[in-house]
Amino acid sequence: MSDYYRPSGFGGFSFFPPVIKNLLIINGVVFLIQILGEKIAASSGLTLSNILTKYFALIPFGGYAAGSIGTEIIEWSFYPWQLFTYQFMHGSFSHILFNMFSLWMFGIEIENYWGSKKFLYFYLTCGVVAGLCHLFISPLLGGIAAPTIGASGAIYGVLAAFALLFPNRLIFLYFFIPVKAKYLITFLIVMEFMLVDSANSGIAHLAHLGGALAGLVFILADKNTHAEIKNLFSRSSYTTKKPFNPFGGVADRFKRSKPETEDAKFYDINERKEEKEITQEDIDVILDKISQSGYQNLTDREKKILFEASKKMN
Repeated sequence: MSDYYRPSGFGGFSFFPPVIKNLLIINGVVFLIQILGEKIAASSGLTLSNILTKYFALIPFGGYAAGSIGTEIIEWSFYPWQLFTYQFMHGSFSHILFNMFSLWMFGIEIENYWGSKKFLYFYLTCGVVAGLCHLFISPLLGGIAAPTIGASGAIYGVLAAFALLFPNRLIFLYFFIPVKAKYLITFLIVMEFMLVDSANSGIAHLAHLGGALAGLVFILADKNTHAEIKNLFSRSSYTTKKPFNPFGGVADRFKRSKPETEDAKFYDINERKEEKEITQEDIDVILDKISQSGYQNLTDREKKILFEASKKMN
């Protein structure tokens, strides 16, 4: 699947907000260590890559027979921290490429909207729930007891959140086929349901579904976000012909955040000569606040300043 969007919104929002930037770096560094570790042997007879897998991949509750050295069976065990660390390991270049591209593509607007702290908590929670679903449910369906690695569970949580927050955002498949986010992401999740019986596929479909479920529950349990979703689905004017972009959605919310009558009053106020002119410094301060705590925590005045600035730029 190839997805594409053209950024065309308010220019102050970062393509690489703090959490996503650091997640990309950490995942990349860990993957590089995994690759180089294949050639580095430890005194135990295991390679560095094997040691990373032994202690940081998600090992089944019952342990995993990793092989043998002479007559000694090598048994790997589950450790609680693996529910976090497995999310930062990947099995191949295509594996990490797809996950990190999806994280960047669908996560940047969510982080800009929520703020970095909330987004990080959400991301890690989805990954942990995904791991627990895989550990508890997969054995019941005859899944292979093997180590699990990858950020896919957390990524599916991000996908589910994006589909709920921005359901009508257009995503271009293969650069020219427009599909609304809610349809594309629903299709991907349904496919995971259909493939969940593929126990020997080497793909943790239950982890994907667990992550998506965690994303869904997180969004619906959040009061502020839940109210926003109700507004999105209740207003037909939200349907857009623009492709998905990480900035346009925030600009759209500025435009629909107040009734037209109130917008008219806002224009009248700003047309008065005595009103203070909006400066780039004012905008930068507000954008820094969004990066730290999310758009939802802006005051009405700050939202109006961004609204007016975005109108002048269009």
